Amino acid sequence: MRQPSAPPFNAQAARRLRAALGMGPEHVAYGMRVSYGLPYVTPDLVIAWERGAAVPSSPELTALAGVLWCSPGELIGRPRTLREHRIARAVAAEDVAHAVGMDLPGYLKTEESGRWRGNERQSLALAEVLGLALPDFVAVTGREDKLADLLHSAVTTRWQAYVRPVQKLAPVDRDVLEKVLQSLYQDYQGHMAATLSWGGGTRSASEAGQEFLDRIVDNFWTAVTDRTG
Repeated sequence: MRQPSAPPFNAQAARRLRAALGMGPEHVAYGMRVSYGLPYVTPDLVIAWERGAAVPSSPELTALAGVLWCSPGELIGRPRTLREHRIARAVAAEDVAHAVGMDLPGYLKTEESGRWRGNERQSLALAEVLGLALPDFVAVTGREDKLADLLHSAVTTRWQAYVRPVQKLAPVDRDVLEKVLQSLYQDYQGHMAATLSWGGGTRSASEAGQEFLDRIVDNFWTAVTDRTG
């Protein structure tokens, strides 16, 4: 069976937290061996984690957080997947499965595939148990690529036609969504107008337009946040 990838480890945070506690790598290693049953952890391994030369596994990350008196989330970079969000929240897979009304094998399969197929009630339960903000929920349920495609079409063609499809993926208030899509459309068309102006426009204007499209999802969430506070 393929082993799941390690969560994104924040080596700098681990080093900072250890120093704040006045602990040396040997103290951390000792705590992980004695309190968490990881007999192979040595000071050299702790140093390797802090230098980014190695990455702790999920059980090691949980033990390290315990020794450093912090939550696992404080030792993780920005979570990118459903599994990483769960680890960051220090929630057991069994607890998430129970909260969303799935059996454990089915939930673990969802984590591995990165595709969420739950209904509306299960989706709300998932967001609640993992404390997912809407952008994170869209990302970890495998909907971000589809959202990017819809937003790309909305700003390059006729944005009004994409209000409902976008809202199905990202349930933002319709009035807010309409204003956001219109604003993104105008911003992108402004870049295109600069490239097509008499004199041929500029390469930088064209590049700015492409960069805008490349970051369309980030631009979308930023605009939503600006309008919802």
